Amino acid sequence: MMKVILVLVVSYLIGSIPFSYLVARYWKGIDIRKLGSGNVGATNVWRNAGPAAGIVALAGDLGKGVLAVLLAKNFGGASLVALAAAAALAGHSWPVFLGFRGGKLVATGVGVITAISLPVGAAMAAIWLAVSGISRYISVGSIVAAVSIPFLMLSFHLETPYLVLGAFAAVFAVYKHVPNIKRLLAGTEPRIWQKK
Repeated sequence: MMKVILVLVVSYLIGSIPFSYLVARYWKGIDIRKLGSGNVGATNVWRNAGPAAGIVALAGDLGKGVLAVLLAKNFGGASLVALAAAAALAGHSWPVFLGFRGGKLVATGVGVITAISLPVGAAMAAIWLAVSGISRYISVGSIVAAVSIPFLMLSFHLETPYLVLGAFAAVFAVYKHVPNIKRLLAGTEPRIWQKK
């Protein structure tokens, strides 16, 4: 039991590492929480600190999702991995290091899902790219890609704990994007690379 608790706590702490905040702070000397959408995520970093900073932030957010899953795989099976993945996503969204105000879990979610199943992660990324490119809204691509997760997991016959994780991630991602949905309906959501 202690092993499970330790893995979950470490996974949460890994997820809590605020790469987007750190990159913006040390790359450009800015507090990303006070610019653009205020979201602690790679897109906001890209828009306000430049493409290079955005890519580095994206890599960090992806990487921590991968790291949490790889850690859990060394200590248990699908149930522990799914719980650790959820802990990492919770850490990204409510990071202890930033007063529990974090990102929208998309990049870390891609890292988590890809580490669990490369085909599902690749399909999710392809959906995100296609929908974002066609709609010209990153938020639309993110929402559609997130909603696709449980269906992709079903199609690739992943184990039940992963299906539960996929459903959780999909619902949670849509919830985190409610402000974007409101802006989309109001016609005020910025298109790709457009500053708010």
